Amino acid sequence: MAVCIAVIAKENYPLYIRSVPVQNELKFHYTVHTSLDVVEEKISAVGKAMADQRELYLGLLYPTEDYKVYGYVTNSKVKFVIVVDSSNTSLRDNEIRSMFRKLHNSFTDVMCNPFYNPGDTIQSKAFDSMVSAMMVQAS
Repeated sequence: MAVCIAVIAKENYPLYIRSVPVQNELKFHYTVHTSLDVVEEKISAVGKAMADQRELYLGLLYPTEDYKVYGYVTNSKVKFVIVVDSSNTSLRDNEIRSMFRKLHNSFTDVMCNPFYNPGDTIQSKAFDSMVSAMMVQAS
């Protein structure tokens, strides 16, 4: 499914980023970083339109030749970015929403951990295994 999953803090620094294959990690860091401009643009557009404030899913941020980048923002302005391979045409919008819901629930579990300091990088094994289940297995 996904080739890169990132959690970005309110202040736009990465709390967690994981990609497959690992040799493309720098490329995905760049892709995630450039998607933050689109996320900020969509957030400000929603604020001006006074649309439904509970809608956290931002949808397709931008497509490239090889990948499609999707975004999601929590109420606390933490951003989730999922990069999907463009060749995967069977992936529907509701499946992407479901992935973001799972990611948000797992992130909430991390935040509820009394030993986690908000703002630190995420090093939870449960969160990592949930992300691994969403990632494409490199063969």
